[in-house]
Amino acid sequence: MAGITRQFIDALPHAKAIGLDVRDVGAGRAEFILPYREDLIGDPETGVLHGGVVSTLLDTTCGAAVICHPESGGGTATLDLRIDYMRAATPGQVIVAKAECYHVTRSVAFVRAVALDDDTDRPVASATGAFTFKAKPRAEKQEGQA
Repeated sequence: MAGITRQFIDALPHAKAIGLDVRDVGAGRAEFILPYREDLIGDPETGVLHGGVVSTLLDTTCGAAVICHPESGGGTATLDLRIDYMRAATPGQVIVAKAECYHVTRSVAFVRAVALDDDTDRPVASATGAFTFKAKPRAEKQEGQA
């Protein structure tokens, strides 16, 4: 799964540009890291990261969780994504996004995610979304279950 996730990130120029990295992946879940960098600051007076960077982190992590779902047959695209910004990320700290694909239909995957800095009790942002989903062909599912 890590190889598929790495290919996913490498295929997204914006993910590479902001320095997203894979921390952990599993069945229907993904964790990505966003390092703190001065060129990603949205408010020079406070040093707080730009909200669009946090949005990209959450969206990409959610997409990776979909691709890592055991029934996934390949790529995905964002259909709908709601992000609630709860507070500014602490300047200088890495942000970790954790996403879980908690339900799939024949064509849609549903995902929830959270972005955290060192204060893991107070999220920076949370997200819920719907993503395109293409299930593995039946024969491939049966072989994988054997």
